[in-house]
Amino acid sequence: MTTAIFSHADCRRHEMGEWHPESPARLQAIDDQLIASRLDQLIERREAPLADVEAIARVHTRNAIDTVREGMDDLELSGNRYYPLDPDTSLNKHSWNAALRAAGAAIAATDAVIAGELDNAFCAVRPPGHHATPSTSMGFCLFNTVAIAVRHALEVHHLERVAIIDFDVHHGNGTAAAFINEPRVLMASFFQHPFYPHTPPDELSPRWINVPVRAYSSGDVVRDLVTKQWLPALHAFKPQMIFISAGFDAHREDDLAQMNLVEADYAWLTRQIVEIAKLYANGRIVSCLEGGYNLSALGRSVVAHLKVLADLE
Repeated sequence: MTTAIFSHADCRRHEMGEWHPESPARLQAIDDQLIASRLDQLIERREAPLADVEAIARVHTRNAIDTVREGMDDLELSGNRYYPLDPDTSLNKHSWNAALRAAGAAIAATDAVIAGELDNAFCAVRPPGHHATPSTSMGFCLFNTVAIAVRHALEVHHLERVAIIDFDVHHGNGTAAAFINEPRVLMASFFQHPFYPHTPPDELSPRWINVPVRAYSSGDVVRDLVTKQWLPALHAFKPQMIFISAGFDAHREDDLAQMNLVEADYAWLTRQIVEIAKLYANGRIVSCLEGGYNLSALGRSVVAHLKVLADLE
């Protein structure tokens, strides 16, 4: 299979303070593990372009976009190092470009996969995106990278059925808000509950399978819910393309949450997604990095994910 990694140096220039867990070191940790595993020699690298603001505006309100722009203007005028959007989310002078590179990576990956240049792609980008709602940046996220790419697939490429799989430990509230009334989109996730962002669980439906799980749940719990709840819905929906919000913070070594997944669980999850994509979507998958804050566990888990995507297990 042909797999590419989309990324850009701008994604390492965005930072929110030395104390902040969503740091540039996350991308370095992934690169280190790719080198150690020798995957770096086997997977194509592509540079992420800047997304057009109009692509961002397919998901986000003009006010949401202007809030980030105005924060960037404030930084330039004030000379301050950071501009806070919420207690957990700040801008520095590189944040605008980093966010546009993240969205640009997902859009370029979508174009390449739909064109048949690639079977699938992984976007090693930051800031993450799945908490950014159409109207608000929040939870380390400025713009919703996966949601922007999905809208691009729907509106530019005219796909009729797209699935979003979110295996981050936190509920993808921004993604849910973007597509709650969109019949062309199925969203399937699990998330620790109760936990940030403290949204109540959605009622399960044929295209809305967002499953809350308790703290300290193991991979067996996740595998069971995927088998019994995600997979039947995905088979019934028959997605033409799959997007993954790939958060690795449900790993047992990640201190920002309390779940007990390991690399083998992420490989298993990816295998199920790949099989669905082969059946209904010509193998088309675009995966975008979300959470994962223990650097070693993050790097190892991404390698496990990529080995399955690239058929290099």
